[in-house]
Amino acid sequence: MSETSIQTLLSHLPEGHSSVPIVNPTSGKRIYDLPQLSGSDVVSAVERARAAQANWQTLTPTQRAQVLLRTHDLLMANQERLIELLQLETGKAKSHAFEEVAGAYGAARYFGKIAARALKSKRTKAGVPVLTKTWVEHTPVGVVGVITPWNYPLALTMLDVLPALAAGNSVVQKADNQTALTVLFARHLAIEAGVPDGVWTVVVGGGAEVGNAITDNTDYVAFTGSTATGRLVAERAAKRLIGYSLELGGKNPMIILEGANMKRAAELALAGAFGSAGQLCVSLERVYVPQHLKDSFVSELAARARSLAVGHSKDFSMDMGTLTGQAQLDRVSGFVDQAVAAGATLVSGGHKLPDLGPYFYAPTVFTDVTETSELYRTEVFGPVLDVEGYSSVAEAIELANDTEYGLNASVVGPKRAALGVASQLMAGSVNINEGFRATFASMESPMGGMKHSGKGRRNGVEGLLRFTEARTIGVASGWLRLPLRGKDYNRMAPLMVTLMKVLRRL
Repeated sequence: MSETSIQTLLSHLPEGHSSVPIVNPTSGKRIYDLPQLSGSDVVSAVERARAAQANWQTLTPTQRAQVLLRTHDLLMANQERLIELLQLETGKAKSHAFEEVAGAYGAARYFGKIAARALKSKRTKAGVPVLTKTWVEHTPVGVVGVITPWNYPLALTMLDVLPALAAGNSVVQKADNQTALTVLFARHLAIEAGVPDGVWTVVVGGGAEVGNAITDNTDYVAFTGSTATGRLVAERAAKRLIGYSLELGGKNPMIILEGANMKRAAELALAGAFGSAGQLCVSLERVYVPQHLKDSFVSELAARARSLAVGHSKDFSMDMGTLTGQAQLDRVSGFVDQAVAAGATLVSGGHKLPDLGPYFYAPTVFTDVTETSELYRTEVFGPVLDVEGYSSVAEAIELANDTEYGLNASVVGPKRAALGVASQLMAGSVNINEGFRATFASMESPMGGMKHSGKGRRNGVEGLLRFTEARTIGVASGWLRLPLRGKDYNRMAPLMVTLMKVLRRL
């Protein structure tokens, strides 16, 4: 991307008080300097967004939906440029960047198609039929704060920002410093499609100061990130009695059943674990396989992991890209070193790849990870996979559920048996004979976590209506007045009891 194009996108940010260098993770070279905003800048942005929202909500849901559909078309028309930006800022392989772009315009299409119907006022059954009528309408909450991480900046932006806009809200979004250009370009396309300039504002800066300012000043917060930070967001939102949704961490398991094609299972495990170098909240980190098949499966998986093409390319020749920065490299290396020290068996990988670039790391497979190892329970968020054996399906289910997280899971094997296992897994999404894409790509299906993996759901009608307040309206028909004083019940109480009996039989 040219320096002129970068500066044009950055010009849409408020003027910062300082700046930080943003580095290309593939090469380690500086791309540009990013302005850093303060909490007071966020307060001003929210005030402007609140003023702009007043006009935006007066558009009909159909009119706002048309803007989303035009955004869809522009995202598709700019697919290659978006892929280029994602690779520039995250270092992911082109295949994974393509999947993210497809997810982004999939979100625009879905919410553009369903918004008018989902937001339409709906009649509900009255408590006293004939005498009253009731219906429910949905009104926007106001200004929605969106806090988006660096790993899937485009897809996660569209999954939160677009439904918030469709519901009639304005948005103030904190983009991660590392991937601000991708978010700013997405916003640029939405503005071109018809979103008023003040209705979607992007801010950047220190996570605590800017993130807290968003939570403390908006009317709803949609946060994606770590469980530790998610708890802090929830606490601040709860003090203000505002709504929030949280998509947090995961320690996602795959269970391989008897009767599964083991070569196919190995490929599914690799794709599920090493997509975007494992830097995805729904990535697989644990695999459970029948004990008598464990050694052969581990060998098969390790051989395939060593065969993966790791590097940077502008075509689809690479299977995995780089980690996104020094902090990620240190985190992954730390987990691997600690696991080895705790007695785990390193089967493949487990080392940096400095010849490829500063943050590349080999796809890593472990087995025999002990409970004393940090790797056993804590999310790595990198290309590290642990394979363990089980003696019964019941044990496999118990092992899979033995975590504080509950975001994603996978079951590989005969479909009927796999479905029986899936319904027993404590995870917000479960994929049969897939790693995560079957559920992750379904815009109509609610996506979120159980236990410490989050609160609320994105996608589906729920993912749209979370950004609204439901208002129930009731009207007395006037056909027969409801009782107002005690003596009125002498006549009305028997009639109401009779009516209730009739309703019970209907």
